[in-house]
This record gives sequence, C-alpha cells and structure tokens, in this order.
Amino acid sequence: MIVKSVRGKTPVFGDDCFIAENATIVGEVTMGDQCSIWFNAVVRGDVNYIKMGDKVNVQDGAVIHGTYQKAATTIGNNVSIGHNALVHGCTIKDNVLVGMGSIIMDNCVVESNSIIAAGAVVTQGTHVEAGSIYAGMPAKKIKDISPELSSGEIDRIANAYVTYSGWFKESD
Repeated sequence: MIVKSVRGKTPVFGDDCFIAENATIVGEVTMGDQCSIWFNAVVRGDVNYIKMGDKVNVQDGAVIHGTYQKAATTIGNNVSIGHNALVHGCTIKDNVLVGMGSIIMDNCVVESNSIIAAGAVVTQGTHVEAGSIYAGMPAKKIKDISPELSSGEIDRIANAYVTYSGWFKESD
C-alpha cells in the first residue's frame, strides 16, 4: 500500500481496517472503523480533506478526491463505493450504495438510504433525495427505495465487505 503524507497531513485509520497492497491513500484522509480500501483504489486527500465514517468500503479502482479550496469529500457510515466509481468533492451520508462506474461530482449531497445506480453521472450540485435511487446520465431519481431493498442491498454489501476484508487479514 502507498500511504503518504502531503503538506504535513497524514492519513488516519480507524480500528480493524483493511488496505490492499496496491491501494493509495495520501494526505488529509480520516477513516473510521471497519473500513476497507481495495486493490488499485485511490483516496487522495492532497488538495482537500476526505473524511469517512465506519464500515465504508472503497472497491477496486475507485477514486476519491476533492477540489482545492472548494470541495472536500465526506462519506458517512455503512457506505459502499463500487468498482471504478469516482467520488469527487461531495457529501455522501449514511447507508448509501454507490454503483460500479458511477461518478458523483463536486458539491453533490447524497442523502441517507440511497442508491446511485451503476454508471450514473451525478452532476455538480445535485441533491439526491433520501431513500431514492438515481440513475442515468445525468442522474435523475427513478424511484423510491423499499425498506427491503435498503436492508437487502445496502446493508448486505457493506457487511459483506467487512467479511471479505477479514479473509485478507487472516492471510497476512
């Protein structure tokens, strides 16, 4: 893993986290407990801060960044960021699934219990309603999330990544 200080800021990790060998985490990054940063993921807190809550997984190839002096990135608890997603200068609240290959741009707010569909492009300044699914390019609300989908997908994936990270910790 590459963990670097930038401009006097060093990443801070919570308890029971997994960081893949080729993940990159630099600068002002703070993460909570039971987080996982997977293969080829980049969490780059060089130009602005990145704060993550507990049980956040940043899957393979995802990029988390911000905009200098304008847009930091804040991620709540129980959030899954899918493979090759780009999360940039935005706020993602609790219990959110960010689909594979999606893009969330500066100054967006993704409210709790929401899903950003795979491949969606959430354009700058979009406010994603709590309990909804956004899809498309540009992303728009397509429907409300049922409680079954929320617990069945959002919780299932976040919990699965805690399990998966345990497999890698056991083999170290």
